[in-house]
Amino acid sequence: MPPYRQATLPRRFGGDISSNTLAASVVRVGLATRPVINLMGDVLLDSELIYGDATTFQVLKEVGRRPQSKSYRWAHVNGSGPPFRMFSYSPGPGAQHAQRIYAGTKPGGVLMSDGYELYNRIAHDHQLVHLGCWSHVGRGFIKAEETVPKAARTPDPLATRFIGLIGKLFAVEARSPKWAGERRQRLRARYSSRVLAIIARMMVEQLPTVVPSSLLGKALQYLRGQWSKLVRYVENGNWPISNNCENAISPFVVGRKGWLFADTVAGAQASATHRSRPARRMAPIHTAISPRCSRSCPSLQPLTTMRHSCPGRCWPP
Repeated sequence: MPPYRQATLPRRFGGDISSNTLAASVVRVGLATRPVINLMGDVLLDSELIYGDATTFQVLKEVGRRPQSKSYRWAHVNGSGPPFRMFSYSPGPGAQHAQRIYAGTKPGGVLMSDGYELYNRIAHDHQLVHLGCWSHVGRGFIKAEETVPKAARTPDPLATRFIGLIGKLFAVEARSPKWAGERRQRLRARYSSRVLAIIARMMVEQLPTVVPSSLLGKALQYLRGQWSKLVRYVENGNWPISNNCENAISPFVVGRKGWLFADTVAGAQASATHRSRPARRMAPIHTAISPRCSRSCPSLQPLTTMRHSCPGRCWPP
């Protein structure tokens, strides 16, 4: 809740605290806790596995920038060691900001991200194994499927076929959430690799036949551009299939619709500090059950397409 709305609450009972006083208190607390947050960040960047995500963020009073300029909020969650979720602010998406945020990352670690181009440079500069997110791929095909008028749909739409195959990849993960990494890797090599081969063949066959500017064409191009990172997870049973960091950044994205922007850079940094905290170990992404769905999916059935078998249409998360 933004300070200007918090300031209205005491007035119901005769109190009077200005929004400026509340905002200044948030900034002061953020500065006081910054040393602890820095130590948490050191632990996170030293992890074997890091999930990364970013979203736009508007700050009104940035030196040398217009109020309409886009700033960025970066989110990081570790997948090994003590669980932390960290947030950072930067005045832009440039490489110099990303290098500062990821400075100190452990070489040889694993970075899971979406297709944002800057993550490729981060992974290269810090010698990280870069994984792609299958949930992002699935969303592209779902959007393509949903925009086709019912009257124009064929019995077996291309987008639906891709969704079904991606669902099978998630179904494999749902069968092995508590397995050891070596056992899960054998399952992926035996089954997921075959599904990936089918997806690759369909992608190559269909790319020349689909209009590139259509939603289906964009989904196929994204799949092709991310392919080398998307298939890499089958090499190690401990590597995730999808990006867990989205669950951490989603509350910020939803809250942004209410408070819209930060007034100052100090406020933006304080907001990032207050959202950074130790966290419960997030549910492993080796499950295909979405946190949006409270139902139990029949994920232990072999060859189950999660999106169609779940009564809540929960896949992808």
